[in-house]
Amino acid sequence: MAVDIAQLLAFSVKNNASDLHLSAGVPPMIRVDGDVKRVNMPPLTHKEVHSMVYDIMNDKQRKVYEEFFETDFSFEIPNLARFRVNAFNQNRGAGAVFRNIPSLIKTLDDLNAPKVFKDLCMLPRGLVLVTGPTGSGKSTTLAAVIDHINRTYARHIVTIEDPVEFVHQNKQSVVTHREVGSDTVDFASALRAAVRQDADVVLVGEMRDRETITAAVTAAEMGLLVFGTLHTNGAAKTIDRIIDAFPAAEQPQIRISLSESLAAVVSQLLLPTIDGKGRVAVNEILLRTSGLPNLIREGNTPMIGSLIQSGKGEGMQSMDDALMALVQQKRIHPRDAYLKAGDKSRFESLVPN
Repeated sequence: MAVDIAQLLAFSVKNNASDLHLSAGVPPMIRVDGDVKRVNMPPLTHKEVHSMVYDIMNDKQRKVYEEFFETDFSFEIPNLARFRVNAFNQNRGAGAVFRNIPSLIKTLDDLNAPKVFKDLCMLPRGLVLVTGPTGSGKSTTLAAVIDHINRTYARHIVTIEDPVEFVHQNKQSVVTHREVGSDTVDFASALRAAVRQDADVVLVGEMRDRETITAAVTAAEMGLLVFGTLHTNGAAKTIDRIIDAFPAAEQPQIRISLSESLAAVVSQLLLPTIDGKGRVAVNEILLRTSGLPNLIREGNTPMIGSLIQSGKGEGMQSMDDALMALVQQKRIHPRDAYLKAGDKSRFESLVPN
């Protein structure tokens, strides 16, 4: 009996899975609340996985897949969900991972996001970075941010993604979705074009190279509010990563540009709730204050932790303080907080032996 990709995806959505994994030689697997579980099915053959993935690609995607052995694209099943797909080859044959992108976009209130997130939506310009490891909920948080702007303000919002994930309907704002590979050549080109498209707000799906970082910083300097993502942990490491993407001779200039454009860094982790029924986001928040530009220009990122501590009254918070607050609210297990904490000594006494 042929395996039906639509049935597998429906099964994964029904079981609240964030991802469906298909891999030749093993049964399908789903990730639920961070844990991978096997679906009770026989192992898939290379032919089955290849045909499931090949059937939902268009001609251009098939060509990329055949030439580069992997490709990213989005796929939608009406009335179910959209999926971000990475199709690839591995030692046993074909493989693919489907990330579930819910059709219903959660609001900032649904996510219990810190109040300061709504303040970031009001910014007239600047670069806001949302960072964290893969699977930490960055896309969900940014979708909620864009949704809040869309419902509250009359703006032109341009999203640049590879592929497009959450699809926003026009509300108070006009939303233009551009997919790298089908609507634009690359992130940097689309960013430069956004300035000419009378954009107010730009979402950059991933700031993965020097050219994209340069274009994002330049757009923010020119008066756009730019939201971007990086796979970094913590505000200080994020700033260092951006600077380190440039050759030594260009670093003084990017320090100056970043010091003038950076509005906020929000670092995010997802941890299991104490009742085991879901996950909760934990955020470190760095906001622009009069002291931040100097620290960036001088390369004094180790002082950023002190800047965050002194800015608590303005909505800043360190990751350790955010973890401690969730432990005290009995929303996360002390052991999970201890494992993610920077200063583990603060949490040692709370962890049962």
